[in-house]
Amino acid sequence: MLKRLLQKISGKMLLLLGLTTVLWACGSAAPVESALPDKPKNIILMIGDGMGLSQISAAMYSNNNRLNIEQMPVLGFHKSYSYDDLVTDSAAGATAFACGIKTFNGAIGVDKDTLGVKTILEEAEENGLATGLIATSTIVHATPAAFIAHVVSREQYEEIASDMIKTQVDLLIGGGKKYFDRRENDSRNLYEEYQQKDYKVSDYSQEDMHDMRWDATSNLLYLTADKHPLNVGAGRDYLPYATRRSLEFLEKRSKDKGFFIMIEGSQIDWACHANDGKLAIKEALDFDRAIGEALNFARSRGNTLVIVTADHECGGMALNPGSKMNKIEPAFTTINHTASMIPVFAYGPMAKQFAGIFENTSIHKKMRQAFGFAETKTQTYRGSTSGGKNP
Repeated sequence: MLKRLLQKISGKMLLLLGLTTVLWACGSAAPVESALPDKPKNIILMIGDGMGLSQISAAMYSNNNRLNIEQMPVLGFHKSYSYDDLVTDSAAGATAFACGIKTFNGAIGVDKDTLGVKTILEEAEENGLATGLIATSTIVHATPAAFIAHVVSREQYEEIASDMIKTQVDLLIGGGKKYFDRRENDSRNLYEEYQQKDYKVSDYSQEDMHDMRWDATSNLLYLTADKHPLNVGAGRDYLPYATRRSLEFLEKRSKDKGFFIMIEGSQIDWACHANDGKLAIKEALDFDRAIGEALNFARSRGNTLVIVTADHECGGMALNPGSKMNKIEPAFTTINHTASMIPVFAYGPMAKQFAGIFENTSIHKKMRQAFGFAETKTQTYRGSTSGGKNP
């Protein structure tokens, strides 16, 4: 009798174990991360400007209930507020990621006392890594600027361009040609100065990016528009392609030392400022295609950490009653940013660090830890900090 009882218990335990294994395998849409190294060689930080949970949900339900971002197994949330406002702007939000500090809205790479603070990109350069920035705004706009410039106002576009050329960043792709070759505040031609620094310099008026030769023997500056690029609904099509080619380019440039790149889907935010739900969805789907390219690269290498987040939510977007699969009825509560917590997705070595709820400044700390950079105090210095605080 005891023997039969033990056999029944043993059988039920085996059945339960089998069911648990099946449910785990079938219930997880994310790929299993096995045999990954302890630390990543490369970090890809992707910022969907203005992209909160509602923007992600709207894009997913408009795309047959699937997004590439679903393949990322780790999910956390960051608190997006700035030093002086519960509702951050893109400048302070990106500075939190880039420098690990809370600063005032409008500030680019400076602290609350307007001292310049070293960025993760600058530190990556110092450690011999290749670096890059891609945006669907001007390359001197708030988010990309915060990783490479130090000014007190996000509207100091020419000063930001001047700060950029002080670095050895390997790759810059975005709009804003006019801030480099036809400047209003001085007579400098930054096109010529970049060429003197052995950069390949090109733009939309010279050649289409899709036809361009990506020569990793030189750094690259490619400007996609005179000011801001088109929105994706008007024909902009470069972000996923630029993502794929830039990752391959930086891998070659890094000479096996690794790289850091920030890639921004800039215009999700602008669509939400305009309360244009359909365009916001198109921009989010374009950004998700770029995420797919980043994940393909990371999966094939096994040594790359991919982080996807936003600086803030914009528009107080909601999916209204009456919404259906592939036919979303979006609504907005404001034309401005909101203070909602922001999702953080991660894939690759040390992705588990990004689970939980944390400050937006923690993303900087976690990236430094992932790269194995030595612990130091926040490094501040006087930079190009002319001008006043941006209200």
